[in-house]
Amino acid sequence: MVKRRPELANAFSVNRAVREEVDSDFSVQDALARDYANLSSLARVLAPKVARRMKVRAKDVHEVGVASALKRLRDAYSAASPSVAKVIGGSVVNVRTHVSRLSVEKTKRTQQTVSTLLGTYHEDFIQVSESLSSITLIFDQRLYRRVKRALSGGEFLQEGEECAAITVHSPHAIINTPGCISAFYDQLSRKDVNVEDTVSCYTDTIMVVSMKDASRAFEALTELVSEEQRKLEEGV
Repeated sequence: MVKRRPELANAFSVNRAVREEVDSDFSVQDALARDYANLSSLARVLAPKVARRMKVRAKDVHEVGVASALKRLRDAYSAASPSVAKVIGGSVVNVRTHVSRLSVEKTKRTQQTVSTLLGTYHEDFIQVSESLSSITLIFDQRLYRRVKRALSGGEFLQEGEECAAITVHSPHAIINTPGCISAFYDQLSRKDVNVEDTVSCYTDTIMVVSMKDASRAFEALTELVSEEQRKLEEGV
């Protein structure tokens, strides 16, 4: 077995610890992706955290080594690819407030009830997603009592009345372009917005957030779309 030299082993550990630290901090990822981070200053901030991850003394982790690791990580957190950027730049963001969410155990009866609800309220906002064991409905809050009453024979798993649905309507190319939806989620994560539920319907990506996060979520996604539109217009 080939033994790694101590200095190489240490460098490997630093690189791994820096990667783990960056992976846990979306603001740092954003700074690297948008290339506005001062690597020396960022290394100074991260060095103590890297030392704790490595379980070594702070003085044993050199800022130069951390800065070098950050430089190598830039490509990993680079801006969206041209195909992804084009889809994002061509998207439109809408927000619908006062939305309710209801999850119920999936049974033959609840499936039939949901089918009836979709037919009854086809002109209203109502989205359905299914897993192997549950059905989740996202709908206008004014329908809450009627929907819950219709599903009263089933077992409710989760419910929430004070939500907002952020809908991103994208070009048809999103269907065959990997990485677009993750870009939306990453943007919300960077802004510390929790996505409580999500539904993908053809070219629409619907993300359910709490009412208190609605404004911040809408602004974050609008900012992402506007930034990619600007780059496309400038040919960046």
